[in-house]
Amino acid sequence: MIPVPEDVLVNAVEKAAKSVVNIASVRMLQDQLFRVFPVEGVGSGVVIDEKGYILTNNHVIDDAERLKVTLTDGRVLRGRVVGSDEVTDLAVIKVEAEQPLPAAELGNSDELKAGQIVMAIGNPFGLTGGPAVTAGIISSLNRSIQARSGVLELIQTDAAINPGNSGGPLVNTKGQVVAINTANMPYAQGIGFAVPINTAKSILKELIERGKVTRPWIGVSSMRVTPQLARYYGLPASEGALIAKVEPYSPADDAGLRRGDIIEGIDGDRVEDPSQIASHVRKKHVNDQLTLTINRYGRQLQIPIQVDERP
Repeated sequence: MIPVPEDVLVNAVEKAAKSVVNIASVRMLQDQLFRVFPVEGVGSGVVIDEKGYILTNNHVIDDAERLKVTLTDGRVLRGRVVGSDEVTDLAVIKVEAEQPLPAAELGNSDELKAGQIVMAIGNPFGLTGGPAVTAGIISSLNRSIQARSGVLELIQTDAAINPGNSGGPLVNTKGQVVAINTANMPYAQGIGFAVPINTAKSILKELIERGKVTRPWIGVSSMRVTPQLARYYGLPASEGALIAKVEPYSPADDAGLRRGDIIEGIDGDRVEDPSQIASHVRKKHVNDQLTLTINRYGRQLQIPIQVDERP
């Protein structure tokens, strides 16, 4: 039982559900005899702007030849992809409607707490009677899941998420969108994942204006230096980030960084973990400069690097 007054949940669903749409995507597949035939997939989305911008999952629209969007009032509109981002599994599509569409209110996913009640809303088949709703709680925050395109920071919930409501909103009891439903665990019950809405907010403008997300990059892979690692390999430092790989033709390669260098600082801040480098680079813009403090065979070097766009 969910210990919240029924009318609170009903009001939250009524507020958010009118912004939830069904997205049918048609992909052209080829069989062994090279015959091409259409395959239809289904997912959901949420209206984020009355001009017709809809937020959904990248995997819902990926490789689609045609997109058919069904609104809650039964209207069927043609959708086109405005921008997509494989790393966060998010995409924005647009429909042309004669009247303004009801846009959902976006909440603040940084305020979420484990145990908080949430509802997953989706419109899996565009059926009459409107979207379908499941309820549950936030099971865990900041789950790092290894996806095909990198590591996704996701919210875990036990609200039932199926392929049809993938791309639809996860809402709080105020009817605000706090995440975008993205996946379930096929072999486990009660484990679903959603992309935090603040992740979406941070890239929406870029997706709509440029169609893609530009990510800063320097091109090093590193591992944390521990006292045990330092002793075993005879390293000249007992903390920092040991460079395991330098991408060819990357900013790090151009700056002369080498495998075996130990990054001890970045722009004057001490580095104890590779995650500090990643988060520091993420805050930069393409063509910005940063300075790494490097320990190379016991000699300390200050190496400037110009941040580039991730290829």
